[in-house]
Amino acid sequence: MKPTGTAPHTDTVDTETGTARITWFPASSPRLLLALGHGAGGGVEARDLRALAAALPAHGVGVALVEQPWRVAGKKLAPAPKTLDTGWRGLWPALAAPGLPVVAGGRSAGARVACRTAAGLGARAVLALSFPLHPPGRPEKSRADELLASGLPTLVVQGGNDPFGKPAEFPAGEYLIAEVPHGDHGFAVPKRSGMTEDRVKEILTTSVTGWLAGIV
Repeated sequence: MKPTGTAPHTDTVDTETGTARITWFPASSPRLLLALGHGAGGGVEARDLRALAAALPAHGVGVALVEQPWRVAGKKLAPAPKTLDTGWRGLWPALAAPGLPVVAGGRSAGARVACRTAAGLGARAVLALSFPLHPPGRPEKSRADELLASGLPTLVVQGGNDPFGKPAEFPAGEYLIAEVPHGDHGFAVPKRSGMTEDRVKEILTTSVTGWLAGIV
């Protein structure tokens, strides 16, 4: 299970909830591993996950894109949060096997999983991409407690127009937040914004790279 070399490659991991899949993007001189889970509505092909997997290895951070068992099995609907947490815990030993400090992360539902489980698994920090602070149009259904509960260094990267929670809606806490202006929940931006896809990726990767530089 331990990755070798610097070429991306994939492993499968058996967990209590089924078979998970990890695609490794190793760094040549690694100091950290960033493990990223996907959301409930998509997989590891998401633009932000792929952008980080492409950019971070050059900065000494290996990336592991994790596909939960339900996604590997071809199911269209994600299971309950407790099941997602169980699957993530089950594959964590494979993520820790290379012997590097691991930063737990993910987008949307994957960010929630990382926040809920990171402290118990011994993660060094948490990266929350498009954290779903509340269901669209339901700000009273806040999930801020999940975000604030880990007690670990945390970076939230949030689209400026994310219907699951705009940056200004996030409560004060011991975490950092970086905004992708005009971005929606998937960091897509309208043409009228003047933002390009390349600019969105630059904001995302620069924000995460700079934050990870301070994680030891």
